[in-house]
Amino acid sequence: MNEEKKQSSEFKRTMRKIFRNPSAVLGFVLLIFFIIIAIFAPLIAKPINPMMLDDDGNYMKLDNPYIMPIITWSSEPVPPSAEHPFGMIQGRDIFYGVVWGTRTAFFIGLTVTIISTLFGILIGSISGYYGGWIDEILMRITDVFMSIPFLLAAMVLTTILGNGIDKIMIAMTVFGWMGAARLIRANILQVKEEQFILAARALGVKDYFIIMKHVLPNTIFPVIIQASMRMGSLVITAAGLSFLGLGAPLGYADWGSMLNFTRNWILGSSGSTFSYWYAVFYPGMAMVLFVLAWNLVGDALRDVFDPRLK
Repeated sequence: MNEEKKQSSEFKRTMRKIFRNPSAVLGFVLLIFFIIIAIFAPLIAKPINPMMLDDDGNYMKLDNPYIMPIITWSSEPVPPSAEHPFGMIQGRDIFYGVVWGTRTAFFIGLTVTIISTLFGILIGSISGYYGGWIDEILMRITDVFMSIPFLLAAMVLTTILGNGIDKIMIAMTVFGWMGAARLIRANILQVKEEQFILAARALGVKDYFIIMKHVLPNTIFPVIIQASMRMGSLVITAAGLSFLGLGAPLGYADWGSMLNFTRNWILGSSGSTFSYWYAVFYPGMAMVLFVLAWNLVGDALRDVFDPRLK
């Protein structure tokens, strides 16, 4: 009973710390806002039978709500209106792309973060716990991967694999696990010499159970904080690859892909600078706010739970 009261008191104290921080509140509000949009995307922007050009130049219907539907063809952007509040670009509704692009951002960010973090935890745990030649080999491999610029490596691998959201995710996962591996290794090196770890070893507990039940619970939280702060950067990287034409296909509900096919109108038309501002502003602002939300949430979690800041 006392333990339950202690945990309840600790939880309330943690929540008070979070809600007394204005930037933390802003981050959680923005994150909840995007979660709601992603969940209710089919209601906010009802899917229409999308059309795309096939290899022969003919329009074909696709049963895929992530393809921005071509409502009416127009060679130039159409300004915002009551029917299309964010305007239209190449016959596609920008509002539809921004809403469904939220789902794309969550899908890319969460998938890459979870897979790369789990792989990094696996490598770092083995390296830090066993040490010796195992640690030396795994860390030198990690150093090799870290010596390659992340964005450049992702671009090269995406070019080799081909265009597509799945190819972007593979490339970012392959070159995105090293930070988690080094962080969990450093934490394990500090913890593995503690008395409770040595006692477990003396009792003959298997290494697997020591790592899972004793080592990771005491070392993994900084990695989780780091992962939450990486979400935004991963979405930016994916959007950058799509903007360069290496990621999502043209017409896909992805913020980077939307900016890609609006590049011809970024500066407006001759004599009318920034007249098509809405074609860039809305997907760009959605990206900025999404990244800001994850960065603020990550900062809040670090400020509350990092013992070095207490």
